[in-house]
Amino acid sequence: MARGLREVLADAAGGVFPPADGSVTVLAQPSPRDAGVVAFSAHAVVFTDEDPAWVRAALAAAPGDPLAAPLSPPFLAAFADRTGRLNGTIDLLTVADRLPGAPALEVAEVGDREHPRVVRARCYREDVRVFEADGGRGVLVLGRGVAGRWECAIEVDEAARGRGLGRALALAARHLVPEGERVWSQQAPGNATSVRAFQAAGYRPVGAETLLVVA
Repeated sequence: MARGLREVLADAAGGVFPPADGSVTVLAQPSPRDAGVVAFSAHAVVFTDEDPAWVRAALAAAPGDPLAAPLSPPFLAAFADRTGRLNGTIDLLTVADRLPGAPALEVAEVGDREHPRVVRARCYREDVRVFEADGGRGVLVLGRGVAGRWECAIEVDEAARGRGLGRALALAARHLVPEGERVWSQQAPGNATSVRAFQAAGYRPVGAETLLVVA
């Protein structure tokens, strides 16, 4: 059976990474929505329904260090032009194992499917659930994203920052995903507050990721 992005990510979550040999693997998109690049240590995975020969030619044409080519601006610009999509940000990709029991943080699920955060999240994920904490000052979004993985995102109102609410929300997500699953999250590398919050909640770095979104 051919291995796809789902299997590659599952292996990486368990600590088994592609060989750090400087090569690039080209895989089919796991869904019409999801196209992009995941970079591991000295190995990148480009997932797209474009011709793999085009991908390799575009990577070869990118100036600079070949190891950096899959996430370089020249390649990503060519990738976006080729697919008619828009480049997203390059994020740190992290993952954490599920924890048993209920979260220590008291959260309330938002039942309104027309809630703005629910509507926005459904553009990028399926099976979306949104939770609020601390009187709505903290928000946790859970849903199935790239290759069907469970993903979480958090928001903390400015007035509620500096009290550990972000870390508590990230930790709560580990209790709220279904049994047997892991939870993934992306953080902008420059958002050191978010990076620290997720790592304090037990999320471990796996690689870097950028997604190309439909224009």
